[in-house]
Amino acid sequence: MNPATAGTAGAPRKVPASPLADTVLDRLTAVYPTAADPQRAVGVRAYMKDVAPFLGLATPVRRALSRTVVEGLPRPTEADCTAIALRCWDLPEREYQYFAVDYLRRHVRHCSSGFLPVARHLLTTVPWWDTVDLLAAHVVGALVAADRDLAAEMDAWSGDADLWLVRTALLHQLRYKERTDTARLFGYCVRQSGHPGFFVRKAIGWCLREYAKTDPEAVRAFVARERDRLAPLSVREALKNLGA
Repeated sequence: MNPATAGTAGAPRKVPASPLADTVLDRLTAVYPTAADPQRAVGVRAYMKDVAPFLGLATPVRRALSRTVVEGLPRPTEADCTAIALRCWDLPEREYQYFAVDYLRRHVRHCSSGFLPVARHLLTTVPWWDTVDLLAAHVVGALVAADRDLAAEMDAWSGDADLWLVRTALLHQLRYKERTDTARLFGYCVRQSGHPGFFVRKAIGWCLREYAKTDPEAVRAFVARERDRLAPLSVREALKNLGA
């Protein structure tokens, strides 16, 4: 099955008018194809399980081109961020979506909690780990950190039927360190401990492993207490750096 069909597509979002987005997309679609590598694109598409077509841009090349795209442009508003992200998501080649993710990571501080429905659309439309993980940790995580009322939405996502929303709920605190809400972290892991999906079981282990850098004893105690519920993959990932 094409991985793009593994998630439930988010509700269609209206693209706001944005002269800045017009400029960005004009530049982006002019510059990116100039460095396309069709042979590399075939290999990357296969590696990414056919989630989308690719231009075949190596990451350093893509990021250099991105710098030329945004050079001299003003700071975006939330509407600009929304328009740029949604328009990039409407383009077929995956590198345009990578541009949008990088752009949002840089400018999410200019977005309010009202951006979360847009993020949900991006997470559930053409979903795969390459975009979901960065959106979870750097965009959704930043939005929730800025407005803790959004934690209730993470509670809902943690039990959603869409595995990518579950993965996002698990991973959104990856960068929180001492600010981690451990009750939610451990609660989400228990809630989804029996999930059959590889990407959820892996995310459980990953978020525990990351928090173990801050509080290793808390993670050891949690895994010891819940080992019978957790999948072996989750346990291995959680304890990977703890010598257990």
